[in-house]
Amino acid sequence: MSNIPVSTASPATAERSKSAKKPLYTPEQRARRDATPWTLVQAILAPLQFLVFLISLGLVAYYLGTGKGYEAATISILIKTFLLYTIMITGSIWEKIVFDEWLFVEAFFWEDVFSMLVLALQTLYVVALLNGWWTPEQQVYIAVAAYGTYVINAAQFLWKLRVARLEGKKSDTSSQSGQMSSSHAASGSNWAGQQT
Repeated sequence: MSNIPVSTASPATAERSKSAKKPLYTPEQRARRDATPWTLVQAILAPLQFLVFLISLGLVAYYLGTGKGYEAATISILIKTFLLYTIMITGSIWEKIVFDEWLFVEAFFWEDVFSMLVLALQTLYVVALLNGWWTPEQQVYIAVAAYGTYVINAAQFLWKLRVARLEGKKSDTSSQSGQMSSSHAASGSNWAGQQT
């Protein structure tokens, strides 16, 4: 009777396991990401947008709680919307350079889906504001819905940032160990050559 272990994993399971471990970036994509100035633009805009979001959230909460400060809340939502459009446009340029696709690349598909939902809600708020649709309070609640979706979207990107950093460390460790292995192999070959 054979003692050789037999794999019980189906081809579909193996394929899912392989795709689950697929890195966010290929080495070429990582190199393009690190080389393009649009990466720095995104790194500046993302925390700036989050700061504006926090300020706006406070102003919106104050308005909804007291009925005062409508103008300040409105201006803050408009600034947040402007920054959102800016980060979406520059982000799509970044994706084109790094992944050769404008949006919805595999690595960031669901992040882009939620970004579009946030953008749709913020745009709806602006259109409602300009056309006088609904009451001011109802308009602000559209922004609140957009902000709730934005929190999910921000969490998605923070998670991907963490994954990218872990992959970067793993990649650096692998390349260092590979260089050390090459160095040991070369010194071993020299030593063997000297013995012949």
